[in-house]
Amino acid sequence: MRDMNSTTPPPGEPIPTTTRRTRWQEAGQSGNYGKRFADLISAGEDVDGEARLADTLLPRGARVLDAGAGMGRVAAALLRRGHDVVAIEPDPALVRQARETYPGLAIEERDILDLGPDDGPFDLVVCVGNVIVFLAEDTERRALGAMRDVLGENGRILVGFHLQDPPPHARTYPAAEFEADLAAAGLRVDLRASTYQLHPANDAYGVWVLSRAQA
Repeated sequence: MRDMNSTTPPPGEPIPTTTRRTRWQEAGQSGNYGKRFADLISAGEDVDGEARLADTLLPRGARVLDAGAGMGRVAAALLRRGHDVVAIEPDPALVRQARETYPGLAIEERDILDLGPDDGPFDLVVCVGNVIVFLAEDTERRALGAMRDVLGENGRILVGFHLQDPPPHARTYPAAEFEADLAAAGLRVDLRASTYQLHPANDAYGVWVLSRAQA
């Protein structure tokens, strides 16, 4: 993996998008996030909601990329359902936790912006849990394009994030702006809902199923 923060431009020059600190890095929340989900799993709580929806979008034994996998809960749930899952997560603390919690999960310390067409094809890319609103500023379209480029012929992307009251340090990303960025990245909306149980769309939380825009 390339070190996304390994270089500093000379004074006065703009910071390239690949060297900008992400909102997640600015938040410094990996310890709290990892502990919260570890506690939920230990208590037997249901943390598979996103994975259940993802599973319904797939044939058996599909190839899935979990982009921004965190501590691996969604990827591990899809692995248990018989899919071929690759997980990527740029936060080294969460990667370590994922490997300890789910030893059979293939997870790489890697950023979405590092993806290229040769990493695909995937039947589904999962990008849930507010990943999209923790990206570095002005990299959303690049990230969406990178996920588009690894899709198989009929591949889709599942995205979910808070539209209102996002977590600390995350951006507010209105649905209209997000959908404009989707179109600019060559993606189309196949479905929009407000939950992973596909309740009608609202202004609080957004769940999208996306695919490549028609040429």
